[in-house]
Amino acid sequence: MNGLMKLVIAATLFLAPMLLIACSRETPEQTSDPAAAEGSRLDAVKARGNVVCASNNGIPGFGFIDENGNHVGFDVDLCRAVAAAVLGDADAIEIVPISATEMGATVQSGDVDLLVRTVTRSSSRDAKWGNFAYTMYYDGQGFLVRKDMNVPSVLDLEGAAVCVTQGTTTELNLQDFSNQYDLGIQAVTFEKTDSAVEAYRNGQCDAFTTDHSGLYAYRSSLPIPDDHIVLPETISEEPLAPAVPHGDEQWYDIVNIVMSMLVYAEAYGISSDNVPTAVTGNSKVDRLFGLEGSFGQETLGISRTAAQDVIRSVGNYAEIYHRSLGDDGIGLPRGDNTRNALWSAAPCSDCPKGGQIYASPLR
Repeated sequence: MNGLMKLVIAATLFLAPMLLIACSRETPEQTSDPAAAEGSRLDAVKARGNVVCASNNGIPGFGFIDENGNHVGFDVDLCRAVAAAVLGDADAIEIVPISATEMGATVQSGDVDLLVRTVTRSSSRDAKWGNFAYTMYYDGQGFLVRKDMNVPSVLDLEGAAVCVTQGTTTELNLQDFSNQYDLGIQAVTFEKTDSAVEAYRNGQCDAFTTDHSGLYAYRSSLPIPDDHIVLPETISEEPLAPAVPHGDEQWYDIVNIVMSMLVYAEAYGISSDNVPTAVTGNSKVDRLFGLEGSFGQETLGISRTAAQDVIRSVGNYAEIYHRSLGDDGIGLPRGDNTRNALWSAAPCSDCPKGGQIYASPLR
């Protein structure tokens, strides 16, 4: 081995450990602050100037277009709440209408910031689609039939043709239920829910099935709603929640926190009409609205007073519910002991009463 080769080998052996040490020192510095990393969804939303939400434009109460051409509804208001929190403007949204069969691919693509489309959270969707935020509406699948059929129970639908949306948990639940009770139900599937409803309306099916909230919504759109009844049974659990694409924990945390703002504002008795702007003396209220203390707004990258913008713009959970789903919407009841009441509606702290709407404490 000549002298030059020996010199090269010696230099390589000397420098290699130094290079490894240098690399190991640089890597943590580059990834220690994910919230500030380039390419975060929050940065993209702020640069774009709006929040892009995949939703629906044809489900009364949840996502539809009003007489003025505006996207409105319970799900749309959840999108508006996120926009108010991160941009200070609840109207800075873009609604992308999608069908039920497009939900998974849409959120997986990452092309939207939020999926809010009466979407059921399930284990497989958690694994494949994205991250689901808190459940904002507890639903369950039921059946709509014509009153003159004189069908008192879903168990009387033996051999019936039932309209259902293709590729949904609703279709799977229908098949499971039919098999369980050996009913021989014939599923008539449609890619779009509107098409399934239209087929039911035209007599192509004996019944239409979807979540109870959807049944009341679509029933209200039929020519004579009172000619149709929602059967009493619920055949599935359908927790409806917003979903975000996988890969950005900061954005996921922000969406969860915004849902918490809506819930706790109602729990604390704060509505769009009485949002505090000065210290109230109630530490929980003052912390929520950025008047004293913090619950992590700076770490999340949102304004300390973000909750003021959210509640002033869209209201608390109760206001959103009643505007779209309750007495001012499609008429879904929300008493203190219904599933969609707040947990704090229970008359005593250790009673199994009250509702299931609950979120992590803001502290």
